[in-house]
Amino acid sequence: MARLCVIAVSDAFRGFWHVLSEDLAVVIDVLGPTDTVALKPDTVALILAAGGAERDAVKWLENHRVPAGVAALVVGTDTGRRIAMKLVARGASDYFALPDDLEIFRNAVSAAMNGVPRGGQGPTDAAQAFAGIVGESQAIKQALTRAARLLPHGNARALIIGETGTGKEVLARAIHAGGPRRAAPFVAVNCSAFPENLIESELFGHERGSFTDAHAAKPGLFEMADTGTLFLDEIGDLPLSLQAKLLRLLEDKEIRRVGGTKPRTVDVRILAATNAHLADRVREKSFREDLFFRLSTVTLKLPPLRERGDDIILIAHAVLERLAGEHHLPVPALSPEVCERLRRHPWPGNIRELKNAVERALLLSPPGELNVDELLPPADSGGGTPGDTPIPFPAALDQITSAAARATVKLCGGNRSESARRLSISTRRLRRLLNGGRDVEDETDADDLVEPTALSM
Repeated sequence: MARLCVIAVSDAFRGFWHVLSEDLAVVIDVLGPTDTVALKPDTVALILAAGGAERDAVKWLENHRVPAGVAALVVGTDTGRRIAMKLVARGASDYFALPDDLEIFRNAVSAAMNGVPRGGQGPTDAAQAFAGIVGESQAIKQALTRAARLLPHGNARALIIGETGTGKEVLARAIHAGGPRRAAPFVAVNCSAFPENLIESELFGHERGSFTDAHAAKPGLFEMADTGTLFLDEIGDLPLSLQAKLLRLLEDKEIRRVGGTKPRTVDVRILAATNAHLADRVREKSFREDLFFRLSTVTLKLPPLRERGDDIILIAHAVLERLAGEHHLPVPALSPEVCERLRRHPWPGNIRELKNAVERALLLSPPGELNVDELLPPADSGGGTPGDTPIPFPAALDQITSAAARATVKLCGGNRSESARRLSISTRRLRRLLNGGRDVEDETDADDLVEPTALSM
């Protein structure tokens, strides 16, 4: 498993490393600037966290030698070119000013994890591209064999389908990292995370003065992903008006910012994902048939965890190793009782739910042990059944449907994306039901904004 070593020259990004570790499925060791640095053999990058202390990072590089083959990345807050030049001159591979360079920084870390040196040359074989995906079941092997055929083709589009938590973004990142666009940005966006009046600006950008709060021009995510890959998660929730614009982009490779008159050329490979049945959306006239055919030239289906047999045990062990390292705990063994409990549970939340269960048990068990009673809550404490939430009857139809929506969310432990999948509706429609049928423009949900990636699918 890949490992990063973070030298905390300052505390500016203290809370970021746990998030990065979860998103990229990598072990992160955090050291102080005066600690002795002894990099472990699986360390692929050394990161100097120097927000507000960039000059101290320059001094650190002057006094330390970074081993060959290990990327030396510096993250700070100074957007000036002079500090970046100084850091690179002292041995840094690159410098990133956060938050503006966040996605570029994540791409650099992903490239280091996949063995891609600067310049973009590196391995493209499937074993290395999918090295972070744990599993030996026939179901996952078939999915990866199919995905591997896309690796050499940097312009090939694909539609990744699967339940919430199966690892759709993980697979998209692996396809990007194993292909000819690997040195360019990978940008991910959840199409259900933004109100309809904002998502156009997020995707296509806007010009200054194009709307009330547009105090400056801003490039959209398509421009940020230029020459790289744009991952459109929950593509079924993209408004119809933007589906037409996306279709034009696929045909002409041009975009136009909101409020702009000048077309801009972008070279972006599109990978899309959905947990909905897009063919049903096409029949309902809520998704364009021509766009569906364009996006689904190649369809990759990820199996749910319940169909992957003993992959559950392999993934649980891999997650345990990573989390134990993060929390500085010994790695506990998986007892036969724990394995049996893991196999019996249906895992409606898939790998995301498994990761949460394993982390809870690890933190609440004695060091070096994994208490089976902490692994999963009792059957009657995880939300019960939909009948546990009274559904009014007789009542108006909107009251009945809102109550049913709330009951499903409770059943799914508060996970709105999974609730929407079970109800066969979009997350935007679910939000309206939960609010009594009212449109809620500004409400977004943590589940909707980011689908955290896991170590495996």
